[in-house]
Amino acid sequence: MDKALQDLLAAATAGGTPAEIAGLPLPESMRAAVVRSSEATMFEGMASRDKDPRKSLHVDEVAIPPLGPNECLIAPMASALNFNTVWTSIFEPLSTFVFLKRFAKESDLGRRHDLDHHIVGSDAAGVVVRVGAGVTRWKAGDRVTVHCNYVDLEGPEGHDDSMMDARQRIWGFETNFGGMAELALVKANQLMPMPTHLTWEEAASLSLTLATSYRMLVSPNAGSMKQGDVVLIWGATGGLGGFAVQLVTNGGGIPVCVVSSPEKAELLRSLGVERIIDRADEDYRFWADGEQQPAEWRRLGKRIRELTGGEDPDLVFEHPGRQTIGASVFVTKRGGTIVTCASTSGYLHEYDNRYLWMNLKRIVGSHFANYKEAWEANRLVNLGMIHPILTRTYPLDQVAEAAYAIHTNQHTGKLGVLVNADQEGLGVADAAKRERFAGPLSAWKHLT
Repeated sequence: MDKALQDLLAAATAGGTPAEIAGLPLPESMRAAVVRSSEATMFEGMASRDKDPRKSLHVDEVAIPPLGPNECLIAPMASALNFNTVWTSIFEPLSTFVFLKRFAKESDLGRRHDLDHHIVGSDAAGVVVRVGAGVTRWKAGDRVTVHCNYVDLEGPEGHDDSMMDARQRIWGFETNFGGMAELALVKANQLMPMPTHLTWEEAASLSLTLATSYRMLVSPNAGSMKQGDVVLIWGATGGLGGFAVQLVTNGGGIPVCVVSSPEKAELLRSLGVERIIDRADEDYRFWADGEQQPAEWRRLGKRIRELTGGEDPDLVFEHPGRQTIGASVFVTKRGGTIVTCASTSGYLHEYDNRYLWMNLKRIVGSHFANYKEAWEANRLVNLGMIHPILTRTYPLDQVAEAAYAIHTNQHTGKLGVLVNADQEGLGVADAAKRERFAGPLSAWKHLT
């Protein structure tokens, strides 16, 4: 690690004053996990499953981004993997350099993002080391987590809900300078206080998937879940699903959890979850010979009613996409809602529209979360009502291996990445509070 960066981190994490931290020099360059524009066509003609992030995701020495107004430079102590890092690394559904070139056309500040490399990472926990002009809420030395809604709100569209802004972007995916770098560039309105009882890597593993799940289920912008709602959760031990289980349970809902192995089912049972469907053990085959199988939809619906005392789902927490959407639409109750935020098994969805229109069901698209939703979700963590589901933490040099694990579905929960932290377990500011929540922290960690 560069000596200037060492001094900066030492001051920022040891309680240096904002003036002391801001007075220290920045390093001349930094290490970051990147994809390179020169390699954007390297996987052309290959099936998605055969594209290997280990060939395209590198750790390079790169320049530090210049700070603009209403922005902060943070030193991420840790970051985390999301599926969008996999998409970036396999250049799907299109190269993220396309996003950066579009951004460059908007303004001088946008042009900073159009480089020959793209720094990935849409999650981070760390310390503020510089603040730009106009920043008043945050100062150097603040311990923060970062949510990935990157938006200026110059236009009118987003002022009821910033996710509706015409220029809303996902930080670290549609912008450059993401969280897997020794220094990261964020907008001041992306920052939230780091939960005081968590380690760096735990805090870094939360925001994208937790805030996404919060909006999908709790927010009036999507699911508006109420007490007693039956909620079908696909992938209930994954990065999204694990938070969905906690949110449904906390909110008085009834989770029906779909998993893909007996081990994952047992993990949920150990956490007190009662209604579980092991789709592998029960051998659900929603597709056969290129066609969907309505008989399997009916079998799934019958199984759900067995678990709920005869009730169909009020809400379906849908993110696999093509593989499951037909079943999701079928099993939802009359007047119910399917909320979808992703398509990890394919973007081109097929379902029988008769079951949608004749039963007055709705499919609602949901994309990350606005600042208020992300803040509320983060508050639940700080209150000890939601707990991290961190599977494993990798050093920055092994980020490509972590991306490969997600791409090949070799994980449960979230995968963390140590950036400036030199070992796991650091960053806890309130040891007594952590001890108070030791039981659920340990229980949800065993989800992994």
